[in-house]
Amino acid sequence: MSANQDLLTAPIAPVLKKMTSQVMFGMVMLMSFNLIDTFFIGLLGTEPLAAISFTFPVTFTIISLSIGLGIGTSAVIAKVRGSGRIEEAKNDGFGALVLSFILVALLASVTFYFTDTIFSALGAGPELMPLIHDYMDIWYLGAVFLMSPMVGNAVLRASGDAKTPSMLMAGSGLINAILDPLLIFGLGPFPELGIKGAAIASVIAWAVGFVVIFYILSVKKKLISINFIPLDEFFVIARRILKIGLPAAGANMLTPIAMAVLTAMIAGHGNAAVAGFGVGTRIESIASMVVLALSMTLPPFISQNFGAGNWQRVEQAYKQVIRFVLLWQFAVYLLLLVTAGYIALAFGKDDPEVMSVIKLFIWTLPLGYGLQGIIILTNSSFNALHKPMSALVLSIVRLFIFYIPFAYLGSLYFGLTGLFVGALIGNVFTAIISYVWFTRSLPAKTDDEEPTLAV
Repeated sequence: MSANQDLLTAPIAPVLKKMTSQVMFGMVMLMSFNLIDTFFIGLLGTEPLAAISFTFPVTFTIISLSIGLGIGTSAVIAKVRGSGRIEEAKNDGFGALVLSFILVALLASVTFYFTDTIFSALGAGPELMPLIHDYMDIWYLGAVFLMSPMVGNAVLRASGDAKTPSMLMAGSGLINAILDPLLIFGLGPFPELGIKGAAIASVIAWAVGFVVIFYILSVKKKLISINFIPLDEFFVIARRILKIGLPAAGANMLTPIAMAVLTAMIAGHGNAAVAGFGVGTRIESIASMVVLALSMTLPPFISQNFGAGNWQRVEQAYKQVIRFVLLWQFAVYLLLLVTAGYIALAFGKDDPEVMSVIKLFIWTLPLGYGLQGIIILTNSSFNALHKPMSALVLSIVRLFIFYIPFAYLGSLYFGLTGLFVGALIGNVFTAIISYVWFTRSLPAKTDDEEPTLAV
C-alpha cells in the first residue's frame, strides 16, 4: 500500500501515530544538536554568544518565510495528490523548490545589504558588529541550502512520508555537531575559525541536506519532475503556494513579536522574573514537542482527504487528535508538577527568586498547553484546507486580543502570578473559538446534496 493510499484509506489513529513518531525522532535529534551548537559557541565567551543571540530575529524571519512556503507547498501538493493528479503534484513540487530558492535568495540579499542598519536597530553595539558579520555573512550565503530542504521535506510529508524528513533533519544536525568543534576551535588539521567556523559548519550541513533531498525527490522517489516549467505555469504554481504560504509565514512571525511584548511586561517585575520566564519558555518547547510534531503530520493527512472529498475522515482526524492532545498535555502537566522543584533547582539554584518564578511558571502556564495545542493544530488544519487567512486571523486573535491583553490585565492587578494566569485564561478563550470555528468550517451536507465547504 502506498503512502498516498495510507492517508486516504488506512485507520486514522495508527497512520497519524506512525507519522508523528517519525517526526518526533528528527525533532529531538535536531534540538539536541542545536543545543550542542550553542554550547560550543558559548565556550568562545560572552561576546560571541551575545552576537549569536542578536542574530535570532533576522534568521527567524528568513526561516519563517521558509516555514510558510513549506506549509503552502504541503497543502497544495497533498490536495492535488489526494485528487489523483500525480503528474501535476510533481510539477508543483519542482516549482515550489524553485520558488523557495528565489524568494529566500532575495530576502537574504536584502538583509545582507542592510546588516549594519538592522543589527544596530536591534541594539547590537559596535564591538559586536565584526562577530555578527563573521557569522551572518556566511549564513546569508548558505540560507538557500537550509530553506530548500525545508520545502523538500514538505513535499515528502505531503506524499505521506514523514520518516525520510525526520532522518534528514537528524543527519544534518549530526553533521553540524561533528563539524562545530573542528572548525570553531581548529582541532586536528582544521583551521581555528571561531564563530565563523560555526556558520561554515551549518552551511556545509545544509548543503549536504540540499543534495540528498534533491536526489530523493527527483531520482529515488520521483516526487518532482525536473522539467522546464513555462513562465506562465510557474506563476500559477507560485500563486497557489503563496496564497497559503505568505499568510502562514506572517502567522509564524507574529509569535516572536508577541513574545517580545510579553518579555517586556515581565521585565517590569525584575531580572529574576525574566530569567525564570526564559527557563519556562525552554521547558515549553520540550513539553509541547508532540503538539509541534502533530502540526507537521496532521496537515498533509487533512489536505489529501480534502482533495479526495473524504470530509468524514478530515473531521474524525481533527477530533481524535484534539482529544489525544488534551489528555497527553494534561499528563505532561502532572509530570511537570511533580518535578517542578527539581527543575527549579537545576536552573535557578543560585537565586531563590529565580527558582520561585520557575515554579510559578510550571504551576500555571503548562495547565493550558493542551488548549494551546488546540489552537496550534486548528491553525495548521485551516492551512491544510486552503484557508490561510482564517489561520492568520486566528493567530492575531490569540496573541493580540486574548493572550497579551489578558496577561497585561493580570499583571496590572495581581502581579506576576496574574500575568501567568491571564495568559492561561487567554488560551482558554482562544481554544474554544478555535474548535468551534474549525468544526463549523467543515462541509455542511443534507441527504440530497453533496458536501459544500462552509464559510
